Amino acid sequence: MSYNGSGTFQINTAGQPVITGTVISSTAFNALTADLATGLSTAITKDGQTATTARIPFAAGISSTLVTDSSSVSTGSIITAGGVGIAKAVYVGTSANIGTSATIGTTLTVTGSSTFTGAIAVDSVTDSSSTTTGSIQTDGGLGVAKAAYIGTTLNVAGLASFTATSAVLLAKGTTGERPSPASGMLRFNTTTTEFEGYNGTAWSSVGGAALSNDTSTATNVFPLFANATTGTASTLFTGNAFFLYKPSTGELQARVPVASNGIVVNSQSVATSYTIATGYSGTSAGPITIASGQSVTVSSGSRWVVL
Repeated sequence: MSYNGSGTFQINTAGQPVITGTVISSTAFNALTADLATGLSTAITKDGQTATTARIPFAAGISSTLVTDSSSVSTGSIITAGGVGIAKAVYVGTSANIGTSATIGTTLTVTGSSTFTGAIAVDSVTDSSSTTTGSIQTDGGLGVAKAAYIGTTLNVAGLASFTATSAVLLAKGTTGERPSPASGMLRFNTTTTEFEGYNGTAWSSVGGAALSNDTSTATNVFPLFANATTGTASTLFTGNAFFLYKPSTGELQARVPVASNGIVVNSQSVATSYTIATGYSGTSAGPITIASGQSVTVSSGSRWVVL
């Protein structure tokens, strides 16, 4: 007796089948029962007494009427001590708890929540350029309870909201470590110890203009005025053409100087040569001394009055 390789049971015992009207010998009968015992020993018992020695194909699938949830590798409707290979989609109705690693050949669809006690590693190295590209995609939000590390670029198409009460830590580095610039970049410069941003043309200070000791600019610039005397000024003002300063000469121009305390003070010494330009006149309260090697030039039509 044997199986034919396709699951069909065949009787091959000598003296079988029995012929009508003949005496069944004990030898033939005992051989038959022995073959039947051998054949039945290779069958799967419904009470779980036997274990299969080879993989069993199920053309119509496997159904279990047990509805017990699994809470470990030794509970639930289907239990295996080894791995599970699945060539098609896996559907999990509620929670999927994975103790170590899970390799899915095609699609894993989960309608409930999935709890992974270990890490999830994705081998794909595809960058994401939208919500429908990249190694991991989701139609909903993403909640991360711990730190999130992004190896290259984080692209946020909508509003980036930081609700923490602590702070936002910006990228920082020296002037020499500046990245290839793009408009809108913001960082902290450890060389200048100030925040800076790239405006599309150059890196510039953020939160205030960079200061320089300018003594060479020969054109008028605009002095600045703040709307606060302490703390942080929210607005800066200029005097436009009514109030100008020329760094190269130190000249300060005002349309109507007003001495609110009633006194206008000038030095009694001319330390640097000066020319009173055409169309202007000057006054000084004397005595006045012109320093050695220096001079005062009064242009044609102008006057210098020393009182």
